Amino acid sequence: MKLPFLFSNDLVVGIDIGSHAVKVCELERHGHGYGIVALGGAVLPDGAVRDGALVNAKMVADVVLALLSNLKIKKKKVGISISGYSVIVKKISLATMDEKRLESYILAEAEQYIPFDIDDVYMDFQDMKTSSAGHGHTEVVLVAAKKEVVDGFTAMLEGIGLVPAIVDIDGFALENAHEVIGRDVNDVVFVNIGAAKISVSIISGGISVAARDIPVGSRQLTERIQDLLDVEFDEAEAIKLGAQRVQEREDDIAAIYSSVCGQWVVEIKKMIDLYRVNHPGQPLRRLSLSGGGSKVVGLDDFLRMETGLEVDIFNPLAEMDFNAKKIDPDYVQAIGREMAIASGIAIRSSAI
Repeated sequence: MKLPFLFSNDLVVGIDIGSHAVKVCELERHGHGYGIVALGGAVLPDGAVRDGALVNAKMVADVVLALLSNLKIKKKKVGISISGYSVIVKKISLATMDEKRLESYILAEAEQYIPFDIDDVYMDFQDMKTSSAGHGHTEVVLVAAKKEVVDGFTAMLEGIGLVPAIVDIDGFALENAHEVIGRDVNDVVFVNIGAAKISVSIISGGISVAARDIPVGSRQLTERIQDLLDVEFDEAEAIKLGAQRVQEREDDIAAIYSSVCGQWVVEIKKMIDLYRVNHPGQPLRRLSLSGGGSKVVGLDDFLRMETGLEVDIFNPLAEMDFNAKKIDPDYVQAIGREMAIASGIAIRSSAI
């Protein structure tokens, strides 16, 4: 069985299930672009999702169902994306061959590329068709995801009457969200900072050349502030995002920012530095930052200084149409950067 990445026809409802919250996005085609039908988010009970896998399916199902009901979403076909230790994305170089032979080769030789028992994963691949005249090799992106994780999510969705039509990967959904609104995605680093993980992917020469999930996130910063000041989680969140100041402890808080955000940047730079070693003739042009963690005050400037790249904040909803009588424009602006993955799923089509 292959992961159902690419189908056609009806758009699905994009559901991004993170460790901290569920984000939902429903889009519709508007000419050559997309319009917003509905979008929203809801916080998950602590520990309901961990390391990209369901821990308490009932809790997550209840939140998803309530959110869809509140948003008055009737469509049943949905898409999700997965990430974490259960997913492997690998680029391999193979001799050029037709699709049938390539599929046979991948199935026969996959174990040398995937650190899981081959019977325990769903696999998919895409030939990037990078072979040129005189060169007999092409780049292939191989994806494997643990069946128990994929099946856990799909069973949970089916249990509340939904049809899981698409299973995507966070990094790919992030790239798709950029492409669909017509942004130039060539030679770009995509960084999406969630509560418990940072998804990083790089496109070069029109090809996805690297994708990785880093197991740190913005919750780490909130918890450090919470411990320092002995305050509730929500108050620590407000301080983290600059909505509340504690003047007498600003130096201590700044030290936490430097330590935690410094750790994030070190991990992001590892990917960028590796890319630069392997692709010396294709310099990166910019870094696109999204996710709830991108709201941390000054993070974009810190990344700009440490990576030497231009950094922009990505809001996939910024140029989309919507009915302002039904959807609050201020809400769209506020939540936009958190919808990067959900919107990247919501542009997918399905014909199952």
